Amino acid sequence: MRNMLFRLGVSLSLLSLFLFKSESAVSSIDLGSEWLKVAVVNLKPGQIPITIAINEMSKRKSPALVAFQSETRLLAEEAAGIVARYPDKVFSNLRDMVGKPYRDVKRFADAMYLPFDVVEDFRGAAMIRVSDDVSYSIEELLGMILKYAANLAEFHSKAMVKDMVISVPPYFGQAERKGLMTAAELAGINVISLINEHSGAALQYGIDKDFSNGSRHVIFYDMGSSSTYAALVYFSAYNAKEFGKTVSANQFQVKDVRWDSGLGGQNMELRLVEYFADEFNKQVGNGVDVRKYPKAMAKLKKQVKRTKEILSANTAAPISVESLHDDRDFRSTITREKFEELCGDLWDKSLMPVKEVLKHSGLQADDIYAVELIGGATRVPKLQVKLLEYFGRKDLDKHLDADEAIVLGAALHAANLSDGIKLNRKLGMVDGSSYSFFMELDGPDLSKDGDTRLLLVPRMKKLPSKIFKSFNRSKDFELLLAYDNEGLLPPGLSSPVFAQYAVSGLTDAANKYSSRNLSSPIKTNLHFSLSRSGILSLDQAEAAFQVTEWIEVPKRNLTVENSTIASSNVSVDLGAENTSEQNSNSLESDGEISNASNSTTEPNTVDLGTEKKLKKMTFRIPLKIVEKTMGPGIPLSKESLLNAKSKLEALDKKDAERRRTAELKNNLEEYIYATKEKFETSEDFERISSNDERQSVIKKLDEVQEWLYTDGEDATATEFQERLNLLKAATDPIFFRFKELTARPEAVKFARRYLNELQQTIRGWEKDKPWLPKDKVEELSINIDKFKTWLDEKEAEQQKMSGLSTPVFTSKEVYEKVTFVQNKADSIKKIPKPKPKTEKPINNEETEKDTSGDEKPAEESDSSKNEEDNAESEMHEEL
Repeated sequence: MRNMLFRLGVSLSLLSLFLFKSESAVSSIDLGSEWLKVAVVNLKPGQIPITIAINEMSKRKSPALVAFQSETRLLAEEAAGIVARYPDKVFSNLRDMVGKPYRDVKRFADAMYLPFDVVEDFRGAAMIRVSDDVSYSIEELLGMILKYAANLAEFHSKAMVKDMVISVPPYFGQAERKGLMTAAELAGINVISLINEHSGAALQYGIDKDFSNGSRHVIFYDMGSSSTYAALVYFSAYNAKEFGKTVSANQFQVKDVRWDSGLGGQNMELRLVEYFADEFNKQVGNGVDVRKYPKAMAKLKKQVKRTKEILSANTAAPISVESLHDDRDFRSTITREKFEELCGDLWDKSLMPVKEVLKHSGLQADDIYAVELIGGATRVPKLQVKLLEYFGRKDLDKHLDADEAIVLGAALHAANLSDGIKLNRKLGMVDGSSYSFFMELDGPDLSKDGDTRLLLVPRMKKLPSKIFKSFNRSKDFELLLAYDNEGLLPPGLSSPVFAQYAVSGLTDAANKYSSRNLSSPIKTNLHFSLSRSGILSLDQAEAAFQVTEWIEVPKRNLTVENSTIASSNVSVDLGAENTSEQNSNSLESDGEISNASNSTTEPNTVDLGTEKKLKKMTFRIPLKIVEKTMGPGIPLSKESLLNAKSKLEALDKKDAERRRTAELKNNLEEYIYATKEKFETSEDFERISSNDERQSVIKKLDEVQEWLYTDGEDATATEFQERLNLLKAATDPIFFRFKELTARPEAVKFARRYLNELQQTIRGWEKDKPWLPKDKVEELSINIDKFKTWLDEKEAEQQKMSGLSTPVFTSKEVYEKVTFVQNKADSIKKIPKPKPKTEKPINNEETEKDTSGDEKPAEESDSSKNEEDNAESEMHEEL
């Protein structure tokens, strides 16, 4: 019975594994300049719906870093571990480089003292050279980071991550957003949407609040590592129908967002870096400039970050860098007052996004219900003081986690968009485009004037949206898409144009149909879409025109009976009397009135010939669209994408093999130390193994250990596994005898106790269950006796054997025999009691009497049977 339960349990476990693997989860990624956070929407009941995925170091955020060292790729925490030694091999701030022109990326890297070998690709975008013959695009490097984040989500959720939402700063333009989507595609991630960071924070803010009692304006102020923005969000409630009832539903709308894409916590850190670099140069003298040495600057930047964090909680902070340059240590201190003086011009700049938001919205500081702070740099006390002074408040609002609010809100957005997930709490979101866009027509017969330029998307237009534009045009043309405000361009761009299309097929269509009678000029219809991710695209173009022609059409065939209701455009010459008579005749049939439509007699028809009719016909012809975009925003070709995917897949396989090799190496090392410790500390091993046998094993352990730290440094996973198997082959017999030293006596003790209890049970069957077949009960008793005899013989043989020899019998054999006997006993015990034979009752009274007389013994029998079953089940529990 227990075997059956065990097998059933195993089957259910395997089934649960298959069901578990078939589950999928949704996730969100907050991709920052320096860090990334991952949140997972859990589908399993009994768990927190949305949680933060921790990394291999049990941290809730991971460095957004990629490194290459000795042909080995390192990600996140591994890459952070070598940044001070190999600063030119660890690549950071990749999010701020995607979609940017090469010159802008190069200028940014130099300003941040990033010693990357930045080169220009065919698009005019930046690539990073890893070695003489290997370079990676920014999209490829970002794809590696996103793949790492996706792996964190899957490891945390123990399920396949189906859909993802990635947060982006509001100032990201078309090239940046497309570049990030390309990186996600290279990582194998299905991005259901990009989400602006302020919208993610607003979702997290409003998901647990009730706005039915009043609406409110909230400013979300975010100063991160490399940028600052302020978003004005309006929260309100509206009435909605749900299951036939009117309920209050919450929603928010992003009214405006303003930013400074070049101001962040890194700017403050750079002021400290410059200050301490000057101080170190003065200490060293001799014209030494520490800025020229990448390793020294990497060490200094790392310590400056800690010093800045200390200053947020203290009025002074030390800095100490061991062997900063030329074996010289650097130690100094700085006060918070000096730090604020160094960053003096940054404090007023930090208020500009807030001032612009209020200026363009027409609101006053008193109209703002709350100012929520997000982003790590908002912890700087001086920044908070400046915000308090501007808004005239005593306190700022810090209801959100400054680090995790965005990623948690993005996870809510992912849950709303993904299929199969329903949230108990709902919050409507209306976000808008951070930029306004226009389209401009270009062609040989077009002049640059206002007629060729059309506004497509006004600023803060709702996401997503469909845009339709129609204009008169009969020749092929080119179409430019550009940012409407040249003063408000994404960082690094010098030209507002971000896309260019060639639309063809219009000239051919016009030539083909111009000879026909066109009732109006040919129209060109363009269909645009502004996606949920804020990406504008031209989806479809068509030529539409109307042709008016006289065509021959047959006159309407009229039946005699319906001639009085003939169509007004057909004239029939019939007299009034004839018409009346014919109608009267058509209604009479054998003295009964019937409907003409129900008559079974076929009506007589009249052929009236044909006539000319003026008819308008509308034609719609699809036009060909070819994208001609140039510059960093140009999408990668299919061939380039396939090549990039192949490179990343090869790196993934290599990383997996490296992790497997490291794991097997650790297993081998742990096995050597654990085995040596057991042999040296446990006296029981002397009872089951000879000194020569132990020394032989220890010798093999020493040999493998020596190999491990010499030739084994560069060994493969297969070699580590072979060495481990070799050691286990030598130690397994000893460990087996060691295990049986205690397991075998326990098994024998249990078996004897069980057999004795079973024999007592069998003796009770003669009285309690006399219907059980005697031959089967006798066979069970014989099996018990044989089992006891086998135990006696094996124990006697084992006592004669030395502990160094292979055991005569094992605990496994004992338990197998116990299970065999138990199954026999269970099969006999389940034999039901035969039903009593009853004669056919003569009358109802005798039947009721007989039935009442039989009921009590039956109940007593069933009760007795249940007691026996319970007793026997308790007896078998220990097995």
